[in-house]
Amino acid sequence: MKLHDAFFYFVSFFLIGVFIASFKINFFFIILGVFLFIAILLIFSFLKNKISLGAALAILSLVIIFGALYYNIYDKQILIASNIPFKEKSVFNGIVIEYPQRGDNQKLIINIQPPYSGKILANLKPYPSFNYGDLIQFEGIINKPKPQWYADYLAKDGILGAVNYPRADFISKNNSANWQIKVKTALFKFKNKITETFQKTLPYEKAAFLSGITLGERAEFSKDLKDKMSKSGTTHLVALSGQNITIIAVIVAAFFGSFLKRKFVFWPTLFIILLFVLMTGAEASVVRAAIMGGIIMLAKQIGRTHSMRNAIAAAALLMILYNPKILRFDLGFQLSFAALIGIVYLMPAIQKMSKFKEEPGFLGWRENFLTTTSAQLAVLPLLLINFNNFSFFSLPANILILEAIPLTMIFGFILGIFGFLSIYLAKILGLFTGLFLSYELWIIDIFSKFPQPNFKMGIFGAIVYYLIIIGFIFYEKIIYRDKSSERNKMAN
Repeated sequence: MKLHDAFFYFVSFFLIGVFIASFKINFFFIILGVFLFIAILLIFSFLKNKISLGAALAILSLVIIFGALYYNIYDKQILIASNIPFKEKSVFNGIVIEYPQRGDNQKLIINIQPPYSGKILANLKPYPSFNYGDLIQFEGIINKPKPQWYADYLAKDGILGAVNYPRADFISKNNSANWQIKVKTALFKFKNKITETFQKTLPYEKAAFLSGITLGERAEFSKDLKDKMSKSGTTHLVALSGQNITIIAVIVAAFFGSFLKRKFVFWPTLFIILLFVLMTGAEASVVRAAIMGGIIMLAKQIGRTHSMRNAIAAAALLMILYNPKILRFDLGFQLSFAALIGIVYLMPAIQKMSKFKEEPGFLGWRENFLTTTSAQLAVLPLLLINFNNFSFFSLPANILILEAIPLTMIFGFILGIFGFLSIYLAKILGLFTGLFLSYELWIIDIFSKFPQPNFKMGIFGAIVYYLIIIGFIFYEKIIYRDKSSERNKMAN
């Protein structure tokens, strides 16, 4: 077995172990299941006369045990490190450790201070507003989150408790000498300045939408806009992704490339991408895109070819090592990787079946159609399981909007930078950017008016669906390979 294949199977089996352990299955039964799987694998490989491959896979499958063990250790460490006074009225201090989520209320992730410890979610009224790093005194009752799916969702970030509308008194701003806290504080201020520029140069709804597609900021979204995006199947547009990372990388590389040699552009570009990830809250989709982008950029930098399959596996492994709970409990992580896998593997099969030309087409419509269709088909079961609905009209809506999104994002980032230089220049560019935003919001409004039927899909249905998709991909590969060999024979 080649090294790159061994790496892929190693990661795959490790992730399987993490996933199985997330269901709280007894560790003894996991070990028993793994050895049973190894026995079946060895028997099957012996019958097929592929003993060496079977033995290699059998050895690698032991990694399932290590994946399960890693998850269990991580889970127990969170519990050991937490000392939260549940179900009793108490006074405690806490520090805001993430960028606050604002809207109808404030959602603060708090690291409570001695004599207590651990992370909790504090739901507060909109005012007075608090910021990252603030030390606050709370008085209230901390409860375990309910229902269970919500508790699991919070637990993936180490949040074990929630306090609703406690008395909250500001004590002091962050005065920590910790360089990480100082960097994040500066980045959040930079982000706020950009969103303020959008608000000063654009109407309210356009400013909110531009903040969403460039920075993933959704706090200023009105309920009406949220409903329209949900009904039109365009909510994913404000989830940061590879497109944001690509545009950042292109702009930054062009800037540094104007006065640095090409070989020196890589590290400052990578550094700026890292700062962007931290500034925008390190959502699963943007972290995945940043890791994969970094791997691909590094491969080009050192002149080595990269395997997209292994790049995806490496990105998933790094994220799971940092937090194994996101594999099962973070829908953003699941949607991001499912969409990417759909684009990488399903899109070529659809392109071959539809006999589309290689050219992207006018304004990239052909490429947008294939990309959007592949991603939508790949995430369909996840959407149906979690939301019980799917808009059939999301495909044309996304194709029409994606024609303009890249330019809108580029102008949006430039507009944000102009806000630091001259608000008058920013207002001029804002007029031009507003034309693109008007078009995109108009499309969202039109497609939100179409009916949206409800569908349900369970785990079994999702498994059958993905098996059909995998079968289709392999079928197209075999057909394409047969046609290529036939053409080669005719040519010879």
